[in-house]
Amino acid sequence: MELESKVAVITGGGSGIGEATAKLFAAEGARVAICGRTAEKLHETVASAGAIAGEIVPVEADVSNPTDMERLFAEVDRRWGRLDVVFAHAGVNGVWAPIDEIEPKEWNRTLQTNLSGTFYTVRYGVPLLKRTGSGAIIITSSINGTSKFSDVGSTAYSASKAGQIAFMKLLALELAEHGIRVNAICPGSIETEVEEYTEMRHTRASADMADYALGGIPLTGGRSGRPEDVARLVLFLASPNASHITGTAITIDGGQSLLQ
Repeated sequence: MELESKVAVITGGGSGIGEATAKLFAAEGARVAICGRTAEKLHETVASAGAIAGEIVPVEADVSNPTDMERLFAEVDRRWGRLDVVFAHAGVNGVWAPIDEIEPKEWNRTLQTNLSGTFYTVRYGVPLLKRTGSGAIIITSSINGTSKFSDVGSTAYSASKAGQIAFMKLLALELAEHGIRVNAICPGSIETEVEEYTEMRHTRASADMADYALGGIPLTGGRSGRPEDVARLVLFLASPNASHITGTAITIDGGQSLLQ
């Protein structure tokens, strides 16, 4: 029961890594608020969790909307009166295409969700964490923002993920005096639905990169990681076991980025 009596917020909790983490946190005794843009998926996460030690509460909210994020944390404060963990996970791959074919609105949509969405999540969560007097923030970045720059056309996505790393490191220093740890995870290829919502267009490179990303994972012989693999890392960073870790980006990719 690593998180017994703790309160956590998980954005993007309706599927994939967010869903797996919500279930694991609740199984470890946490009370968890999950948010996402689709209420149906959030309720499916709650229903599939079954009888667990903690509690999962769905809140329909869009991380790219600051009003939604303010409302989410107000609901957490009203319901539980405290906050211990923020997992800023929600994000999109967006459009992958040559730079001269990406429309400004497509670029802005990716940055607004991934980078500004992380800011809004943390901005409205930090006052509650400060009031608790400690806590952990975990941000989902990517190897595309730290070490893997071979996916030609992923400029908006990679820029947003690299921005999250700088954001995380600055916050780790800023919030240290409040006992709040800030770290990032950098997954490689993981079995989630995100690729279904990725638009790759107009170039052979965009088609090639999809095949390239699916292979080259030394630890598993090419098999993508599972959401549960990542959830266990997030649990570690959220728990007292990581009490002296802050300002760190941890790669979880089965060695994928070593080859690229």
